[in-house]
Amino acid sequence: MRVAPHLQPVVGRLGETVSEAGAMVEHAYFPEGAVLSLLTVLENGTAIETAVIGREGAYGIFAAMYSPNSFNRCVVQLDGAMTRVPMDLLRSEFKRSERVRDLFIGYYQTLLAQIQQSVACNAMHTTEQRLCRWLLTMHDHGQGDILPYTQEFMASILDANRKSVTIAAQQLQSAGLVAYRRGKIRLEDRKGLEHAACECYGIVKSWSEEVFAQLDGATVTHKAR
Repeated sequence: MRVAPHLQPVVGRLGETVSEAGAMVEHAYFPEGAVLSLLTVLENGTAIETAVIGREGAYGIFAAMYSPNSFNRCVVQLDGAMTRVPMDLLRSEFKRSERVRDLFIGYYQTLLAQIQQSVACNAMHTTEQRLCRWLLTMHDHGQGDILPYTQEFMASILDANRKSVTIAAQQLQSAGLVAYRRGKIRLEDRKGLEHAACECYGIVKSWSEEVFAQLDGATVTHKAR
């Protein structure tokens, strides 16, 4: 009830920057339909995605717990609604409530696992495997089977050259896993995509489900006290 009067509905648009790397985080964002992407930015301007945030989480949790500045660039990866909360208020709730601390730390565990797995994935797996993993992740967080992405956009997100992404997308289409037309990708065979993806997708998904189940159980216990 303390937070409710300060909730601010906003709409995220594809490509919009929520926060730059190094900037002070003034609000936390809770996606309700939008999907956010965390990008690690290098000195030469190259940016590579390391984590995705959807309805299960929020951007700004680490800033509420510890550092007031963002390590990553955060951008909108899929259009949709979000709720914005002033960071000062969220920091106060983190200090005040044991339950809020448990939720924040538990969610940050899932985010850290996703980031660590992304590092291994980017180093070890093929462009096609990584593309499958990314499409599955976006499908999990989105609403519907159609994703509004060009091959150029996917190449930048995966930090891969355009040609390799084009070839990978063509292979997936030839296999009947996706249909690509005019900057939109339709998932035709999700099971097939899961089979073609590297193990990273399943590892992150299983870990996240386990952590969230533990958090749900803790919520029941907390309410019963």
